[in-house]
Amino acid sequence: MAYYIINIGSNLGDRRLNLSRAMRAVGMEFGDFEMSHTVESAPAGFDSPHRFLNLSMLFQSDLEPTEVLGKLQEIEHTLSPEAHRNPDGTYRDRIIDIDIVAIDDMTIDSPELKVPHPRLAERRFFLEPLKEIAPQWKHPATGLTARQMLALLPPEPETEI
Repeated sequence: MAYYIINIGSNLGDRRLNLSRAMRAVGMEFGDFEMSHTVESAPAGFDSPHRFLNLSMLFQSDLEPTEVLGKLQEIEHTLSPEAHRNPDGTYRDRIIDIDIVAIDDMTIDSPELKVPHPRLAERRFFLEPLKEIAPQWKHPATGLTARQMLALLPPEPETEI
């Protein structure tokens, strides 16, 4: 049995409802979970006027990581069937995006799955919710907690909401 930490984001449509539907689907698939508060952020990796709402969930599963990934991708595709990337490979707006952020203290580097998430330490919208639901979790490569990684990020620019 392993603890999975995932991040769910939405920047199209009724973002809160989209997150709620995704959380419900994850709960139905994996059972009990903990969730963080939501964090609003600008899109990462592409330009869009649509801001994201993100949250983290923590749940346990005895499935292999690739099996969990497959189930999460099914949920994501059911709620957000359009591609998450443009034909040129760049990111685009999406109804739901689900990422595995961490699995216990595992390190996985395969074509299908990279854990911890490769951009975890640079994304405030991953780290803020992570510090709330798993404050003791440490990055297996650096030994840093989410709080410590957040302290290393530059201050966030002021934005109007």
